[in-house]
Amino acid sequence: MAIPDPVRVERDERLVRHRFWQKLRANLHRVPFLEELLAAYFCATDPATPYRAKAILLGALAYFVLPVDAVPDWLLIAGFTDDAAVLAAAIHTVRTNLTPAHWGRAKQALWTEAARSEAGAETGDDRL
Repeated sequence: MAIPDPVRVERDERLVRHRFWQKLRANLHRVPFLEELLAAYFCATDPATPYRAKAILLGALAYFVLPVDAVPDWLLIAGFTDDAAVLAAAIHTVRTNLTPAHWGRAKQALWTEAARSEAGAETGDDRL
C-alpha cells in the first residue's frame, strides 16, 4: 500500500481548512450528504486520526472544495454526485476511524449551520 505524499496531504489540509466552511455554507441546501461530509471533516482534522486515514479523507474533502471537478457543482441534481462518490469511497476505506464523537460533532454542526441559515433567511442576511 502506498504511503501518502506528506506534501500533498499538507496542501490538501490547508485547502480544506481554508475553503471547507465557505463551500459548505454556500451549498447547505444542495448537498444531500452533509452529515457524512462533516463527519469526514471532523475525523480528518482530529489529531488522534491515523495519518493514512487523515490523508484519504483530506483528499476527498479537497475534491469537494475545489472549484473545478469532473461534474460541475452548479449542475442541478448531478452537480454533487461525483463529490458524493469520492467521499463515500473515502469513508468506506477509513470507516473504522470515524468515531461516534465525529458523527456527534457532525450532527451538532449540521444543526447549528441549519439554524444559522434559517436565521439569515428570516432577516434577509445570509452573512450571519
